[in-house]
Amino acid sequence: MNIRLSASLCLAISAASIASAPAYSQLSSNATVYASELEAPRGLKFGPDGDLYVAEAGTGGTISTVGSCTQVPAPIGSYLGGNTGRISKLDKSGKRTTVASGFPSTIDAVGDLQGVADIAFLNGTLYAVTAAGGCSHGNASSPNIIARVDIKSGSWKAIANLSQFLMSHPAAYPNAADFEPDGVFYSLIAHDNRLYTLEPNHGQLFSSSASGELREELDISRQQGHIVPTSVTVNNGRFYIGNLGLFPITPDSGKVMSFNIGACPWPFLFGFGCGDEIQKLRLSGSRAGFTTVVAVDFGPDGLLYVLELSAATGFPTPGDGKVVRLNRAGDIEDVATGLSVPTGMTFGPDGYLYVSNFGAAPIGQILRISVH
Repeated sequence: MNIRLSASLCLAISAASIASAPAYSQLSSNATVYASELEAPRGLKFGPDGDLYVAEAGTGGTISTVGSCTQVPAPIGSYLGGNTGRISKLDKSGKRTTVASGFPSTIDAVGDLQGVADIAFLNGTLYAVTAAGGCSHGNASSPNIIARVDIKSGSWKAIANLSQFLMSHPAAYPNAADFEPDGVFYSLIAHDNRLYTLEPNHGQLFSSSASGELREELDISRQQGHIVPTSVTVNNGRFYIGNLGLFPITPDSGKVMSFNIGACPWPFLFGFGCGDEIQKLRLSGSRAGFTTVVAVDFGPDGLLYVLELSAATGFPTPGDGKVVRLNRAGDIEDVATGLSVPTGMTFGPDGYLYVSNFGAAPIGQILRISVH
């Protein structure tokens, strides 16, 4: 299973009405609703202007491509595509305005939504990554892309065709039972003058220049198998990647892994990520004890924060999402609880943590969380 199914299990409950959300949420006292009425909010970042930009999956569409191309296996497939994905901006009062729209959006056979998955600012310019593009998602003329967005005019342009690149750079060990031909890209970050995007279904990390030159940085499936890596951040030159895992949920079975570029100590065994590709990222550390990881980030205090979709045994349940952190003693501790299908997080310039809540449905919220 992958990130798509995790959200859809909660969709029927969380989409009932925004008024019902507090009954499920039971938010901890350090969390408040900053904004609401977002359409399946996902990744979010603060811009150079100090406003909060939010990727939204949208509301899907009605276009079927059954019979035209390979479809995603049931029960997830087939999809119905459209162009309702968008990016919103929240001002300092939480008021929402649309920055850019018309991105591919899609809804699968069990009601889960995909669209704009995440955003990032590189050298002051906004970029977005999509998860709803491609023929397998009902969007034959709109592949999954990295797009450059003009925040003033709302216009956007694809700089990289991720669907095409993914197909020409297959993962070592994909999972046939829920294989996504076009991928379901989830995270996007900017680092060292490049954009990095993580694809959970295939288990690969790719990077792009600002002009759209793509390369594969890491095939996690080769080392870890189908663990559904969802989230990536960088700290002190090391990449940290968290994984969702499989369902039913086994608490504490998720992990955050660290990767860095460098040579392996001799002697090494070929085939274990050493010797053949010196410049590739290599696993340098791993910390288990997390559950259904969907976002990782480092706070202003230097600690690692992890967003968990649902921490309970079984299947994702509204109200069981949480934010945890690895404290200075190396122990995992709760920061905020009572979240419902959280899908993304970022720290603001004010030191607060901002989280996409009810991220699987068009009744989404952004939470503001004190971490002190």
